[in-house]
Amino acid sequence: MKVAANLMVNIPKLRYDEFATKARSILREDVFRELYVTDDRGHLLGYVDISDVLRVTGTKSNVTVEGFVKEAARVSPETPLEEVARAIRSTITNSAAVADADGKVLGGVLLSDLFPVLASRSEIRGRVADIMSRDVVTCAPHDPIAGVYSLITASGFSAFPVVAKKELIGIVSRRDLLRAGGVRTAVKNGADYTVERIMTTPVVTVSPDDQARAAADLMVKHNISRLPVVDGTHLVGIIDRHDVLKAFST
Repeated sequence: MKVAANLMVNIPKLRYDEFATKARSILREDVFRELYVTDDRGHLLGYVDISDVLRVTGTKSNVTVEGFVKEAARVSPETPLEEVARAIRSTITNSAAVADADGKVLGGVLLSDLFPVLASRSEIRGRVADIMSRDVVTCAPHDPIAGVYSLITASGFSAFPVVAKKELIGIVSRRDLLRAGGVRTAVKNGADYTVERIMTTPVVTVSPDDQARAAADLMVKHNISRLPVVDGTHLVGIIDRHDVLKAFST
């Protein structure tokens, strides 16, 4: 039986009294969406989320991460992966902190690493329509990249369907921003740097009548966290890894 220790990776940690601007710098230019926050002895206090720290501006450079700490999913190195998934599902996070018996952070398990393992051995029930979100945050092809940055900050989502004349034409993600040279560079370029220049096409999609298992398989195959749900070319919803976790038989 695989346990948390088998998938544990090193996730950046910050002490509670370190500046939020440091967390912002790490999160906006790296693959992680969460950083763990510890006390002076390395014991887990919680985590900070990318959406919160992206709101910290240069004029608030003396703000510490302590004010942004949220409850983290916490597991031990011996925790079975199914229980790790339940911990992530209950906190709606993108990782679970792995801590020893004293609460000292040893590392973390990323949902992106956990999802393929569980998807390969779990029964996944229901249709996409049963678990998808119908309220979809979208952007337009001519929107400036700074707008995507704002969407990440405001919504907490990491990828957004691109819609033109009510039809889905692409998807733009935080990963696309990083490939384009980083969030900071993209935002600096402002209105001259638009969504259509970096969006991903064609888009991997599912339909409302597809099985949730099919959505999970596509997420694993393409290593993506969100799938637009379309009826023909019309966007009707979106489904992400957390939605699929609800259908897992764990």
